[in-house]
Formats: sequence, C-alpha cells, structure tokens
Amino acid sequence: MTEQDTRLQPKLYMLLLGSKAPGRHVEQHDFFFGIAHSLAELVPQIKAFWRNTGTSLHIDGWREVTAVDKYQITVVPKSEANPNATEKLFFINLGGYLLNKLEEQHFVVLTVQDDRGLAIQEAKRSVFFRTNTIKGMKGANAHIDDKYGIDVDDIYKIEEMLSPALKDQYHIQIIPADNLPEDEVHLGYFRLDKLT
Repeated sequence: MTEQDTRLQPKLYMLLLGSKAPGRHVEQHDFFFGIAHSLAELVPQIKAFWRNTGTSLHIDGWREVTAVDKYQITVVPKSEANPNATEKLFFINLGGYLLNKLEEQHFVVLTVQDDRGLAIQEAKRSVFFRTNTIKGMKGANAHIDDKYGIDVDDIYKIEEMLSPALKDQYHIQIIPADNLPEDEVHLGYFRLDKLT
C-alpha cells in the first residue's frame, strides 16, 4: 500500500470532547470515537453525538488510533472483515478517589483483548487502579471483584461506540505487530468551526 493509499483510508479517531452545556456550572467531558478521512470530516458526527450544546462544543484532545498494546489498528470496509478474528478493541473508563479531593479521578484504558473479562483484568493492572483507592471509606470502595476503592465506570467494545451507519460500513481491523510507534496525542482547545 502506498503512502497516498493510506491517506485515503478512513481512520479511527478518539476524541475528548468538552462542552459547557446549558444549565451546567462547569465544563463537562465525554469521549467520542468516529471514523473519517480527517478530523474536520468528523464535525457532523460530533454534533450528532452531543446535541444541544450550542457553540460551546469543542475538542480538548484527540488521537488517531493506530497502535494499541502490540496491535496495529486500521479501518477496513465491512466486507473485508475477518470472521475468525477474536480480538476486540476495548475502551475502559476507570474511576477512583483520592483522600480529601472532592472529585472523582478518571483514567482511560484502550486495550485489545478477546473479551470484557480480560479487558477488565488488564485495566486492573494499571498504576491508576492500584493507587486511586480509599480504604474504609463508605461509598469509595470498589464494585469490581475485589471491592478495593476503584470502579470501572464504563467498558465498551469500540465498535459498540460507533454510530449505526459507521458500524454498517466499516470494520476495525486488529493485526498483531511489534515495534509500532505510539499514537500521537494532540491536546488543547480545538474549536469545531476552525477544523473545517
């Protein structure tokens, strides 16, 4: 495949969206996954995902998802999906607490695993999971297996997070690969009207 072919290939994007929605006192955040040829092409998908935000909807960070664990991630037409593939790409939002901090801490894990149980085990190995705990505080204890001060707020297969139209059209291809460069993470305030 030539460099031009890879530029024409659709990409999987992971975005951290921000908005000060009507009636809120502080900015709210959510993660969004979409498939497009460019970041600018995602704008209609973003607006459909998080409605009624007015002009406050923006991107606080993004990455093109190409490497997770020791796997290459690409987007292919649904017709090219390998029916025998068992690996799935999971998004896990961990939540935890720190003593005397009036806020819930969060840590996001992307991992390739065969099922949800293995994805949770992988998340539980993270430094965040082991360090954001408060022993003995009612309500700050876990509800994952060991009840230890942290919880899995959300876990999804990435394909579950895509719009129905994208699920019908594309497949996330996961291929074992070594020595992949880490995905570049772009942070800052990105206005949607400046992307187009």
